[in-house]
Amino acid sequence: MTTEELLARRERLLGVGAALFYEQPLQIVRGEGVWLFDADGNRYLDLYNNVPCVGHANPHVVEAMARQAATLNVHSRYLHEGILDYAERLTALHAAPITTAVFTCTGTEANEVALMMARVATGGRGIITTDAAYHGNSAEVRKLSRLGDRAARELPLDPEVRAIPVPQHYRPIARGLSEAELCERYLAELRTQIDGFRGDGIPFAGMLLCPLLANEGLPDIPRGFMAGAAQIVREAGGLFICDEVQAGFGRSGRWWGYEVMDCVPDIVVMGKPMGNGLPLAGVVARGELVNAFRRETRYFNTFASSPLQAAVGMAVIDVIEQEDLLARVGDVGEYMRTELRAMQDGCEPMADVRGHGLFIGVEWVSDRETEAPDVAGAQAVVEGMKRRGVLMGKAGAHGNVLKMRPPLVFEREHADRFLEAFRETIHEVHARGSA
Repeated sequence: MTTEELLARRERLLGVGAALFYEQPLQIVRGEGVWLFDADGNRYLDLYNNVPCVGHANPHVVEAMARQAATLNVHSRYLHEGILDYAERLTALHAAPITTAVFTCTGTEANEVALMMARVATGGRGIITTDAAYHGNSAEVRKLSRLGDRAARELPLDPEVRAIPVPQHYRPIARGLSEAELCERYLAELRTQIDGFRGDGIPFAGMLLCPLLANEGLPDIPRGFMAGAAQIVREAGGLFICDEVQAGFGRSGRWWGYEVMDCVPDIVVMGKPMGNGLPLAGVVARGELVNAFRRETRYFNTFASSPLQAAVGMAVIDVIEQEDLLARVGDVGEYMRTELRAMQDGCEPMADVRGHGLFIGVEWVSDRETEAPDVAGAQAVVEGMKRRGVLMGKAGAHGNVLKMRPPLVFEREHADRFLEAFRETIHEVHARGSA
């Protein structure tokens, strides 16, 4: 079936407008490690997907999935030791106050649970995020993405949701400030929003952020902001929630993004990489927070807290630990950022290279002095990389940040393959833009 025929069939069966990547969409039929293969047998280096965090079709994960599926899979209203073993192992990877888990199937569901948990615990309603956030697709969670998600912007303003500017160095809220002064300016914005809830008679429930601000474009966050925000939120009676759906499970070279930011959250949301492709997500927190949530909501999810989820989740942690992937992520990620920064002098649009571990962002602009975002140029880079057999994406408040997020099994030889293609592509795109 041709691409055109497949597209027509897709639109008929799934509806017109279901999202696809690339000007000429790919028909992917197989994955292995860091590679994806299309229907014509072409091989693509995957720098986009953090769902298969330990590699596409990882044999250890596949074996655990098949073994458990062939033995038992039921809903959570039966006792099962494997589920408890997984919850115990998962919570042990987190900061000491965190002991208890609620499992879901998606990051959206997990963020919904986290919001309910914070509101039950505090008796408040007001939630603060950033003005370029994205945390999921449900009616409630999309309210937090109103400014960061084009579709969500059409939603009416919710008085229970407020946003602060994205804390960053590249496009700061004010120029000429020291890092400490810049941090304080962003924290002052947070205090203003909390005061605004108070002035409007809306009790405060908490703040929800990705600790690395992934969808905001992975900016360099002023040192101390996350810890300072957590303290301010708690002093105001709220809870500090970290959305680790993209930042967690070793993406940064640490287990959790909040470790990189040197802060301890009250509630942690996890998703995508937990199941390496199997729908598995969850929320972890202190026992009293989870117990209050259970008591007040009687939350139940048919496909969550299942033996299959637990077996696969355990296998993912096995691979990360046994293959020492956190160390590899740190080493390969630093190598990539160093090489990318070396390319900046010869490429005006590459205004900023940043990130943590194997999570890298490149700010693509039309003019470094004005910092004008070049969305079309960033898309041209993404398309050019695809033609050279490398898949990546773009993100950020303006949609101009090149986003690199390969599986954690990515090695230096793969990085070199990416860097070669990237040099060729940026030369091509920059030359075209300068013509």
